[in-house]
Amino acid sequence: MVNLPEIYSINTRAAVIDNDHILLPSPLSVKIPEVVKVIFNGSTGPVLSPSASLRINSGEGLTTGSKEVQCNREGEILSGKNLGKSLRELGALIQIEIEPGLLTVRSLLSLGEKANSDEYISDMVIFEPDELFEMLTQGKFVSKEILYLSNEAHWYSLKPGFDELLSLSVARGVIPYTYQINTVKRVLRNLRGRALLCDEVGLGKTIEAGLIMMEYILRGLVKRVLVLTPPSLLTQWQEEMARKFNLYFVSSDSLEFKKAGSQAWTKFDKIIASLSTAKHRKNIEHLRSTSFDMVIIDEAHYLRNRNTLAWRFASSLNKKYILLLTATPVQNDLEELYNLITILKPGQLKTLREFHRRFITRGDKLKPRNIDVLRNLIEDIMIRNRRSTSGIKFTKRQARTIKIDLTPSENELYLKLTDFVRNEYITFIEEPLPFKDTEGEEATPLNRFTLKTLQMELGSSSVALLPTLERILLSAGVSPTERNQLEDILKLSKSIRDNAKMNALLRTISRIEDKIIIFTKYLATLRYIEESLKIAGFSSVIYHGGLRSYEKEEVIKRFREEAQVLISTEAGGEGRNLQFCNILVNYDLPWNPMRIEQRIGRLSRIGQERDVYIFNLSAKGTIEDYILDVLDSKINMFELVVGEVDMILGRLEEERPFEDIVMEILATSPTEEDFKRRMDELGERLLSMKQDYEMVQEVEDKLFGSIGVERRS
Repeated sequence: MVNLPEIYSINTRAAVIDNDHILLPSPLSVKIPEVVKVIFNGSTGPVLSPSASLRINSGEGLTTGSKEVQCNREGEILSGKNLGKSLRELGALIQIEIEPGLLTVRSLLSLGEKANSDEYISDMVIFEPDELFEMLTQGKFVSKEILYLSNEAHWYSLKPGFDELLSLSVARGVIPYTYQINTVKRVLRNLRGRALLCDEVGLGKTIEAGLIMMEYILRGLVKRVLVLTPPSLLTQWQEEMARKFNLYFVSSDSLEFKKAGSQAWTKFDKIIASLSTAKHRKNIEHLRSTSFDMVIIDEAHYLRNRNTLAWRFASSLNKKYILLLTATPVQNDLEELYNLITILKPGQLKTLREFHRRFITRGDKLKPRNIDVLRNLIEDIMIRNRRSTSGIKFTKRQARTIKIDLTPSENELYLKLTDFVRNEYITFIEEPLPFKDTEGEEATPLNRFTLKTLQMELGSSSVALLPTLERILLSAGVSPTERNQLEDILKLSKSIRDNAKMNALLRTISRIEDKIIIFTKYLATLRYIEESLKIAGFSSVIYHGGLRSYEKEEVIKRFREEAQVLISTEAGGEGRNLQFCNILVNYDLPWNPMRIEQRIGRLSRIGQERDVYIFNLSAKGTIEDYILDVLDSKINMFELVVGEVDMILGRLEEERPFEDIVMEILATSPTEEDFKRRMDELGERLLSMKQDYEMVQEVEDKLFGSIGVERRS
């Protein structure tokens, strides 16, 4: 008995979805395992016999080849970096032979020199794919009508309608909820790829946007994508798109992007950039002169004011599809809603004057008129899912602050460094020119940035101070008096052996049997915690921004399967969902509340099935202690839903970063009592912002409800 190979022929143009994905015929897809190694070899010269080949090996042993790509199969979609691009390079017609343990993909019609016109009668001739397509469209081989009908039929047979979502079989580790699937379908079928996604905080707008984008990509309707986010979310978006959708976005902060110079905006097909970077004068013209198939703007409430450069920039972008993501489309004035919708669909709400006349109550800019008419207009462009109707159970947060008495030597260090920082910092405040934390100022050993860094490092641990202190002392420009003080502080830092916070940490986690995540802001503190836990007999792994992507995945896997403790820097608060753990320890506290929220949000989010327990280690009488008291007592930060801190503090952050406000209060308060009084005043301001946020939420609930979902899902 002779076992002949099964053979499949695929039109490359139809099979390749984009640079990273191909669509497999159904009979072929069941032959390929979920994880495969793709090996390219051979040439792409002008040949009639198959020579250029792609080998897909599901076992061991086949390791030859000039290039290897790890691929994943989800349903009929095979994904791998540059997989589609490499297949296109093989030729116009791909033949796949299936033999036991081996799939060989060969190009029957490969790239090469064009054939003579006399060879048209041959069964198989060699053309450049683009040239072959041009000849077909000119009717060289079949009539144009038959070619067109055949191509359309083949295309639609491969690309099902929007009732069947292709992205669900491609996304990895994503199990969307019913409301998310309905959102994706509605954007595709009814809103035609231009939508304002206004789900309440914590419902996963990023997943919805990713699925919508993937649907268009898989159907060949989108190739070039620009994602604009706040700077703090760049890494999170980049990692989530790679991990969940196998889409490789280049960041505007990356070295490869910067090396490409002004051409980068057109060179790369998928770009993630901060809105502030994109609208910078050196980039704005390059972006306006190019076109994108899809633009996604996260935290789009920064575009609510039509008089800002950000709004004008977003409106001027050349885009086919656009998604704006925000949980709060309205903050101060219903006109903000008009401005956002105008970016998506100019003219939907007529002129601004008419919008005011028809829909805003005179004398109250937050009170809508003709609500039913306005809702009908808005639901043609907006979708808003609510927690109360999503069917999702959100677990509770339970926070406990562990107050710590510093040892005498630690207290001496705190007082000495705080006095030094306060005295030095005040001189910068009094300077006539505004201070900027720029690269140029890094050359100065003592400035606002380094002084603030020293104070925050002190709130973490004495070991976190050492690298910065040593760097400053090695720099020129430090006065003799400053040098003497800093050397004294450095000597005291190195002498500390008994650490009160570490003792409290060990006591706390020794009573816990479940998995624990310990967050710290600084790598030096992370290493110190790692060594201390090792000595105490705890099994732990470390996670930080210096790890490569595959190393990060391995750490998370080891934490899930083996280790009890994950010790992480802020990098662990970005893009990683760790719902299999429900206990978090803040070894130190960032001065920015949004950073604290990002840490907690890795555990307290969709998919978490248990209450989340948060332990905050706080040294009595320190700045961190005051910040924690303000956030807890005034806005009940630890009881808020994930994302609400951003909503409450948004306006404050637009003025100045929260940490800069705290630092200035410290530097300009002559006594401890004065510092405490002014921190209480800051707390009252935060309380007022929370009340404003709650009032706006009531307005939005009245106007929007679950708009675009309940009525037209």
